[in-house]
Amino acid sequence: MRHLKSLRDFIVELESIGDLQRISTEVDLDLEIGAICRRCYETGAAAPLFENIKGVEKGFRVLGAPGGVNARARLSLARIALAMGLPPDTNGRVIVESLVQARRRNPIPPKIVPGGPVKQNVLKGGQVDLCRLPAPLLHDGDGGRYLNTFGIVVAQTPDKKWCNWSIARIMVLDKNRMAGIIAPNQHIGMVRQQWSSLGKDMPFALVLGAEPFVPFVGGMPLPEYFNERDFVGAYFGEPIEVVKCETVDLEVPATAEIVVEGHISRTETAPEGPMGEYAGYLWSGGTSSKPVYCASAMTFRNDPILPVSVAGEPVEENHTAWGIPNAAEIVHVLREAGLPIASAWSPFESANHWYVIAAEMDWRQRLRYGADQLCRNIGECLFKVKAGMGTPKYMIVNDDVDITNIKEVVWAFATRNYPGPRGESVFNQEATNPLVAFLPGDEKMSMHTTKVIYNCLPPDEWEGKLPKRSSFRASYPPWLQAKILQNWSTYGFR
Repeated sequence: MRHLKSLRDFIVELESIGDLQRISTEVDLDLEIGAICRRCYETGAAAPLFENIKGVEKGFRVLGAPGGVNARARLSLARIALAMGLPPDTNGRVIVESLVQARRRNPIPPKIVPGGPVKQNVLKGGQVDLCRLPAPLLHDGDGGRYLNTFGIVVAQTPDKKWCNWSIARIMVLDKNRMAGIIAPNQHIGMVRQQWSSLGKDMPFALVLGAEPFVPFVGGMPLPEYFNERDFVGAYFGEPIEVVKCETVDLEVPATAEIVVEGHISRTETAPEGPMGEYAGYLWSGGTSSKPVYCASAMTFRNDPILPVSVAGEPVEENHTAWGIPNAAEIVHVLREAGLPIASAWSPFESANHWYVIAAEMDWRQRLRYGADQLCRNIGECLFKVKAGMGTPKYMIVNDDVDITNIKEVVWAFATRNYPGPRGESVFNQEATNPLVAFLPGDEKMSMHTTKVIYNCLPPDEWEGKLPKRSSFRASYPPWLQAKILQNWSTYGFR
């Protein structure tokens, strides 16, 4: 495992495998950067690095699609794998398992160092000007320029027992104010509530362009009072290096590109939104009052790079940097509950609205109960924790299905799920993410909805025995498969 300790190390690795495109042609912050990024997501093109932005001072750059996928099948998940310290051709299941295994290790707290590249430029008080930063207008219809789409908000409880790193969209209002979503059922909202109960504004630090693994930890639904920064250490087996902020009592990654620090007002709000979101929609009436972030300092590297995620139809960072770590936490939670789970995956095409969970092939012998009971147990376990909050639909399959292959997932769902109560376990009034696309207005407000577990396991009457699959991989002996693959071009196929 190779620990890439800065965004710039990550960029070097991407360039070495042809997964980075430097763009020296002048581009506009208004929509052009967003449109190019969307085109990259939708075609599987390399991550664009914008080096010449109209109206932005020289040296300030933007990296688009830092967690997108590549059209080359072998390197499809290269950006995710490299961020995880894995070889660029690592597959999805191995990526998930690497996170699951790290959850079993002891946390390693960060190491405070006296300085780092993020302190190369320090601006305080009246020197702060957020409008210097290249925050783009990403979608036609967005309510403003979004500075944070792939950065980490650092917040800590007043007693310092819990330091939370999380991702939340944040829109620039003016030179020293921003506004953004702080959901009360999310960890940042819980931390803020502790400050509000004391009658105080919450200190924050917005970290933009940290080392590439950090956003994936920010997207992982770790439990309350589990510090994401300590999980970074557990994953790599060494502490992440952090430096103290200038005006608030917080620490941030030393190699970050940009840090904005200050306080989130407990009383002041401002209109924020709408913004194109991970479900693939932009609701035109999506403006509402959100808490205001008041900036007191801004630090950044020389020639800083702002990473951006242009949320929308799959595949973008919400589906990779949230979807994949969430799958890992699902596996961890279910295994800790004693359930024989092989893996989990959110098909990118579902926009984080489905998870597919694969049970070990011998689950029936190990548990000694049927498929309906397993599905009920999975739902009852998941919907009590954050890992089961954001997604409404789950499919349970045997581990003969490649859950990272959408063709196999659709085939399994179509041929193995019995419609209606026999094939569905329904759970009502469960906590949800209000950005789930199909929620009616009252459920968005209450943040509760109906969830379903689809039973795609073999019927109990089969006694766990699956019929033989009819496919190239399953219907022919290995020696014949190997011969055909070796002679494929000889037959005249390309």
